[in-house]
Amino acid sequence: MPINFDISERLKKLAPYLFVEIDKAKRQAKAEGRDIIDLGIGDPDLPTPEFIIEALNKAAADPANHHYALDAGLPKLRQAIAKWYLKRFNVSLDPEKEIYALIGSKEGIAHLPLAVINPKDRVLVPDPCYPPYRTGTIFADGKVIPMPLLSKNNFLPDLKKYARKKAKLMFINYPNNPTSAVATKEFLQGVVNFALEKGIIIASDAAYSEIYFDIEAPTSILEIEGAKEIAVEFHSLSKTFNMTGWRIGWVCGNEKIICALAKLKTNIDSGIFQAIQLAGIAALESDGNHAKEMRQIYEERRDLLINGLRSLGWKIPLTTATFYVWAKIPKGFKDSMEVTQVFLKKADIIVTPGVGFGKSGEGFVRMALTVSKERINEAVMRLKKVF
Repeated sequence: MPINFDISERLKKLAPYLFVEIDKAKRQAKAEGRDIIDLGIGDPDLPTPEFIIEALNKAAADPANHHYALDAGLPKLRQAIAKWYLKRFNVSLDPEKEIYALIGSKEGIAHLPLAVINPKDRVLVPDPCYPPYRTGTIFADGKVIPMPLLSKNNFLPDLKKYARKKAKLMFINYPNNPTSAVATKEFLQGVVNFALEKGIIIASDAAYSEIYFDIEAPTSILEIEGAKEIAVEFHSLSKTFNMTGWRIGWVCGNEKIICALAKLKTNIDSGIFQAIQLAGIAALESDGNHAKEMRQIYEERRDLLINGLRSLGWKIPLTTATFYVWAKIPKGFKDSMEVTQVFLKKADIIVTPGVGFGKSGEGFVRMALTVSKERINEAVMRLKKVF
């Protein structure tokens, strides 16, 4: 007889994970024999570069890598991260104290609240946002304080509104998922000044720092004066090197915050498979040509999708970073879920409803540039049935 039990109160507080629900709809449509164009989940369709795969194969064949890994990451990996960071952002990091390897940045982001907040502590969370900021806070019994990201403010939070909230932690994410917004140095300096004044820990998610178009390379918050006193930044190899399934990333910045997260993680996991770490070193030490080629591919796809949708009468601003297009819902639709449902039903196209990222995401949909130009053209053709 099946066991009868009730799930935890923490889980009851969570809405169904958005991308799991989208994947269910996609699988059902495919089971019906429909040809689905998936512009929903942001999983790169481009393959991991061959030189990274070769590094993994070589490392995986070495028995020396078949044991528990160091929790903090191999010293060589942390040194490679420090060199990459210095070259990319002109920021010096201590590989021993200011860098910690993660099994993908997602798990580090989700675990951080458990390491630094207490029950009922307030956490400033962008809205809309990448869901783990919110769910990580809920798992730690913290109180989510939404920071609306509005188009009139270029999708930057108005920090003045939170001066009296007495928060302990604040998440920011630029280039931003889902809005594709980019933060200026002036805004980031304001974030640091605000956090120092109020004693708020900053968690900056920079997973999309290497995907940008028509603009200067995005800024790391650790470039900002005073940031190391109060901030950590999360990075990932997932988007930069098409390594989403490999699960390797890192957190860097304030030593005390990293130490807290490290203490949590040593009680939860046993680090990243060492062969993957060695492949990560190969990625970080590469010449940068892969990133340039990747940006060119996404830029071409961006232009094709946006220009195609504009030709249908859908007014969409030009994305300057990430591989997402964040667009106001077309005229004639009442909300983002209706857009998602109609696109799937009438055009066999999956897009992500903005409301799934938070209340302030309502009125928008997100489309990922992670399909070929041929499929993007096909998507535009199909949407003529809808417009």
